[in-house]
Amino acid sequence: MIFEYTRWIRSNADRIDKYLARELISSYQTYRYVPCFLHGIFNKLRFYFKKVDVIVRIADDAGNKAETEVLNIIRSKKAEKRRIKRLGLYPASLSYRKINRLLELDCVKGIYLDREVKALLDKAGPTINAPEAWNYNNTGRGVTVAVLDTGVYPHDDLVKPKKRIIAFKDFVKGRTEAYDDNGHGTHVAGVIAGNGYCSDGRYRAPAYESYIIGVKVLSKFGTGLLSTIISGIDWCIENKTRYAIKIMCLSLGSPALASYKHDLLCEAVEAAWDAGIVVCAAAGNDGPESGTIASPGIDPNIITVGAMDDAETPEHDDDKVALFSGRGPTIDGLEKPDVLSPGVNIISLRSPGSYLDKRTSSARVGDKYLNMSGTSMATPLCCSLAALILEKNPTFTPDDVKKLIADRARDMGYDRYTQGFGCICYRGV
Repeated sequence: MIFEYTRWIRSNADRIDKYLARELISSYQTYRYVPCFLHGIFNKLRFYFKKVDVIVRIADDAGNKAETEVLNIIRSKKAEKRRIKRLGLYPASLSYRKINRLLELDCVKGIYLDREVKALLDKAGPTINAPEAWNYNNTGRGVTVAVLDTGVYPHDDLVKPKKRIIAFKDFVKGRTEAYDDNGHGTHVAGVIAGNGYCSDGRYRAPAYESYIIGVKVLSKFGTGLLSTIISGIDWCIENKTRYAIKIMCLSLGSPALASYKHDLLCEAVEAAWDAGIVVCAAAGNDGPESGTIASPGIDPNIITVGAMDDAETPEHDDDKVALFSGRGPTIDGLEKPDVLSPGVNIISLRSPGSYLDKRTSSARVGDKYLNMSGTSMATPLCCSLAALILEKNPTFTPDDVKKLIADRARDMGYDRYTQGFGCICYRGV
């Protein structure tokens, strides 16, 4: 009987992504606890009233008439407002009935689960040889990095003596002033561009004179919907020229169930890459098992960053890959991560009163800093190195930056599925 109820899902498998198919089919498993004579009523109620957050995609050549037809079924002003025009996407909360009706339209290319994406949280400068860059006056000056995360708190290390948070866009609460109610994004921003103002330079990031744009796509609890993340990426592409955005930091992700070819988040980061923005994404924290690279880190184009443990020393003989760091191969059998970066016990900026600040008070370092670990911390260090490269080579394409980072990475003796090309290292640009 359950097979009959789910036939509409299976018959549209080519247009329903794996995340949504799993969500829909698993919801029918509750029928086993319902008496058989009630299945029909139960199914009807579920079909008409059970809702799920989805993203509807229409064909590029659908035209206005088809678009209107889709909107008439969705019947949501919120969906129209949240439309991501560049990719033809409409986020909405729809009943199973409406999803089925949309699948009857030829103009609907696919329907995806608006899945949850999370911040990937689980004495780095000398380890990647940043002091050598500083000796050559290479500090990331003038390079802008967009941090898509939980927001950015205007910490003194980012606003004194010069304000370097040059823009803030909030896709969660719509606020205009920079803030971070979780703390994760502030820590990430500090790893990229903190200048050590409150520590006399002790906790200084490699690209400590670079600029930051805070793009809040994750909530107070460090989670967000796929559609929100994509909207943030799309905003960065649209505003690339206005703010001279060169790099995008994505210390976030979700489990990868499908090929990058059918992953909307991968498609979005590829669009940013093609637009000339270097994209660094976290490998994920589900290691040490193989096949644990998170989305969008599974995308072959972007720079996927795993974490290593430098044992809080500048020497290399005690360095090792972090146990939690995601390993390849990807779901497509690709070699990932691309590189490793220090990601254990990273001291960076604290957002006072934020969710993480309250929950991890024991990790505070003085009044201004916080100690955290994860590929979330490794990724911004790679962004910081990219900023150093782009300061000296402003005409470099994302492919150029990726190649230079890979070519100059330090081999740690692990296989490609564990370390990629090795640990990032500044060796002159």
